[in-house]
Amino acid sequence: MKITKSFLIKRALPVLLGGAIGYAYYYFIGCKSGNCAITSNPYISVIYGASIGVIYALPSSKKKKEESYEHKDN
Repeated sequence: MKITKSFLIKRALPVLLGGAIGYAYYYFIGCKSGNCAITSNPYISVIYGASIGVIYALPSSKKKKEESYEHKDN
């Protein structure tokens, strides 16, 4: 698999942004008492945000319209 600019934009960037948003959530909103499972630890918060980015970056299973037109016989 060759790493291209398109791959980085579509796959890696959402994961990195998710991690950054997770850390920002910990830093600005996070819980200081330690009772909150996600927001009291910066590592868990970053992992949670990055996993949301992974879910967003996964390719969808939608079929293109062109493929459905090829299967029709006239």
